Amino acid sequence: MDYANQYRNKLRTPEEAVKAVKNGDWVEYPSGTDFPVLCDAALAKRRDELTDVKVRGQVIYGPIQVVECDPEQEHFIYSSWHCSGYERSLCDRGLCFYQPMIFRNIYWYYRNFLKVNVAFACVAPMDKHGYFNCSVASGLVRAGLDVADVVVLEVNENMPRICGGSGESIHISDVDFIVEGKHDPMVQIKAKTPTETDVKIAENIIPYISNGSTLQLGIGGIPDALGQILANSDLKDLGMHTEMCTDAYLALYNAGKLTNAKKSIHNGRGVMGFAVGTQPLYDWLDNNPGFVTYPVDYVNSPDVIGQIDNFVSLNGCVSIDLYGQVCSESAGTRHISGTGGQLDFVTGAAMSGGGKSFLCTASTFTDKSGKTHSRIVPFFNGDIVTVPRSQAYYIATEHGVVNLAGRTSWERAEMLISVAAPEFRDDLIRAAQEQRIWRKSNKR
Repeated sequence: MDYANQYRNKLRTPEEAVKAVKNGDWVEYPSGTDFPVLCDAALAKRRDELTDVKVRGQVIYGPIQVVECDPEQEHFIYSSWHCSGYERSLCDRGLCFYQPMIFRNIYWYYRNFLKVNVAFACVAPMDKHGYFNCSVASGLVRAGLDVADVVVLEVNENMPRICGGSGESIHISDVDFIVEGKHDPMVQIKAKTPTETDVKIAENIIPYISNGSTLQLGIGGIPDALGQILANSDLKDLGMHTEMCTDAYLALYNAGKLTNAKKSIHNGRGVMGFAVGTQPLYDWLDNNPGFVTYPVDYVNSPDVIGQIDNFVSLNGCVSIDLYGQVCSESAGTRHISGTGGQLDFVTGAAMSGGGKSFLCTASTFTDKSGKTHSRIVPFFNGDIVTVPRSQAYYIATEHGVVNLAGRTSWERAEMLISVAAPEFRDDLIRAAQEQRIWRKSNKR
């Protein structure tokens, strides 16, 4: 097949390609690492020609020109499946709407319920077989592309090629338009420097991890701290099966700890949905057959996770109430991030032989006025529940680790108060008494 000729026939400028968008259309942007910068800028220039264009994206690091050019939202309206810090700031300004979701269901949403008129995505250059690689966001990109009326690919010369079990590539025969142009280097998200509290929480979790465990690490200081501690530990033959691959896994690999040799499935290979980190991470993953990407409906499937023995999931959360409800996506009604895959991995880890899921938080936070608050609270008041109390599992703070699985309301109250900050424990006990979830014989 003459793929080069097909490529030339489908090649357009960004300005030409975005003419596919019409009034009232649903437009798809992929995640931040595959964000179509050139097409977004060209579409924003059409602002005054268009009305009621709905744009969906997720974890985009900004700026999104179609949002920034239209603060009155008369032409474009933007929503996100999972908010980055930039998208959180858009929510604060009323310029982004969150779409509630569970990550493992994202392909199901598109296949059965959602309309996509035009889908844009950045991809690695076409190979000799006519395939474009969806790169570090491969686990997400095809959800929108597969159902779109029009597919526009923006070729990014800087993107690594990621090996895949499925869904990592799209053939030129399934593409309508191709856009080329110069791009900045890939998004660089450096690991946070762990705080003393992060390190203490990670140290509390280490005894629960054994040789040969397979890890899912979320984003943030606590997972980064755990990765660093594990890299310097005596543990060996750790595995990777994760929604998001970060520099923490590269640190484990460089330390000789990440071998994937003991995994029950995909033995010898790390599995991920997408990757976010620094250039050394992208270079490590580039054409590396030791690591493969799958769509997140596979990676995050509890049925798949449950097949992996000794699976350990580690994620952060914002707050926990005395009933064991966990909030990981809002502060009151202020939106912060999203459900993401947290519930997927809590569920899957519970199905794994020897599996464990940890939801981690510092016991306190300090507000802008300098006042300290407990992250373990009597009850929620507007906070969005990410993990229901019926599925709450291990909870970790700098004061210890407790396991809520199967526990009564009074046991949960006692356990959670035991890992709360000491200065808040008496207030929490009084609240538990008022809420009738405290036994008179409970320890004080």
